[in-house]
Amino acid sequence: MTVSASAATELEALARRLAHPPHTAPDDSPNAAARPDPCAGASTVLADRADGVVVRHGDLVVKAHAPGTDTAALGIRLRVAANRRLTGILLPPRPPLAQERSLVTDLHGRPVSAWPYGTPVDPERPDAAPWEEAATLLARLHRVPADRIEGLPGPLPPMRGPAKAARAVARMRAACLARGPETHAVPDPERDARETPPRPGREQARPAPDPGAGPLHEVVRAVLRAWHALPPWARDESPGTAPAATARLCHGDLHLGQLVRHPAPDGPWLLIDVDDLGTGDPAWDLARPAAWFAAGLLAPEVWARFLGAYRAAGGPAVPAAGDPWPQLDVPARALTVQTAALAVARAAAEHRDLDEVERLMTDSCYRIAAQSPRSVPESRK
Repeated sequence: MTVSASAATELEALARRLAHPPHTAPDDSPNAAARPDPCAGASTVLADRADGVVVRHGDLVVKAHAPGTDTAALGIRLRVAANRRLTGILLPPRPPLAQERSLVTDLHGRPVSAWPYGTPVDPERPDAAPWEEAATLLARLHRVPADRIEGLPGPLPPMRGPAKAARAVARMRAACLARGPETHAVPDPERDARETPPRPGREQARPAPDPGAGPLHEVVRAVLRAWHALPPWARDESPGTAPAATARLCHGDLHLGQLVRHPAPDGPWLLIDVDDLGTGDPAWDLARPAAWFAAGLLAPEVWARFLGAYRAAGGPAVPAAGDPWPQLDVPARALTVQTAALAVARAAAEHRDLDEVERLMTDSCYRIAAQSPRSVPESRK
């Protein structure tokens, strides 16, 4: 049995135990031991990844967070989700044990949180995706005064969006190193610039590689050039240099998989997964749909509905009217690099070519690398 399979099996047992706490009075009847679990066989593994294992048992969902998770910071994030100011915005956690007030327990050193089950977005119905609802929830989240959330055991941690982007780039490097001689020479744009400084006009005259062509290491080079074109705060290198004037309460990892209807199956949409929640630039929460739109993965009318709903709800990340790209540019480029880096990492690990959708994101990195840092295609404004 693999470590991952073992974690999932133990989490299923924990989920069953948490879903059926011991009765206050012991059952001494002769048939008590033989009485079946009313939810026997109902546990379902919803996710089993390195960054988290999620199991559902009945109306309870338990999550074993990634090894090395900062338990104190996670505890603060869970308290935020449970706070009355976030009612109707974030799905509130359930105490893992009914007799305890703690919102987190432990499984072999991995923190575990418990949540009520909610109905997720149906991936088979893309036309029914709740883009407007997601945008409205983000606007409401960003408007919550982060300094007025009472009952927290410590200060709010920073939003972890830039840290996730940095981890994606590190994962791409590691995957390429592990693949073998074909990609082991991972390009380093900063080293290249030091060792072979361009002569005046040379860089402008040098043609960019053909997007979608060439060996994988050329794609890696484009991703890294796009990465190094970002400001340090967006690469999680100098968090203190982020635009402080825009610091707000942020989700940190918005995508459609982070929404559920609760109560299931037809309750209102709520945001889930607070692992990356914290204070930061709220434009980061709009960056993934913005990046998809810029890459051609999100239809213009869907992007317009999303952005319009966010503005209508008073979202502070972008102006109420006019061009949103001065605020969205850096976060959208960062999410483009993050998505492309993960795509390259998966392709390298699986010894395959990039698929069509993955190429759209890596092609965006070629364009980003060839543009000035703040330029945005006129057609995408």
